[in-house]
Amino acid sequence: MKGREKIAALGENLLVQKYGYLARLAFTLFGSIWLEVFLKVGVVRRIKRVVLSILPAALIFLIWDAYAIHSGHWYFDESQILGIIGPFGIPLEEFLFFFFVPLAALLTIEAVRKVKQHWLVGDER
Repeated sequence: MKGREKIAALGENLLVQKYGYLARLAFTLFGSIWLEVFLKVGVVRRIKRVVLSILPAALIFLIWDAYAIHSGHWYFDESQILGIIGPFGIPLEEFLFFFFVPLAALLTIEAVRKVKQHWLVGDER
């Protein structure tokens, strides 16, 4: 590999590293958001239910993250995040993680329930 090729490869690696967390979150969301469109599971249109489902657990884990960061037990590598830091030193990607991953899970379970209508979970009407 010549000098310019090495520099280009290094730049590509840094770019992948910098946006890797965000890309994984996007793949997680896009991997399940199509279920909303094609199976019409109706998760997104019930936004209040989504927020009430996700927010309690997200708050607990964000508090845990904040404590771990403050105590020095946990950190985020600056080279692997966008650098947008929110309250308590938590990066944007981590806030998105605690919304996108549970949303993907809700979309997936509702899609399974749509296909397997005989599966009862207790909230049927």
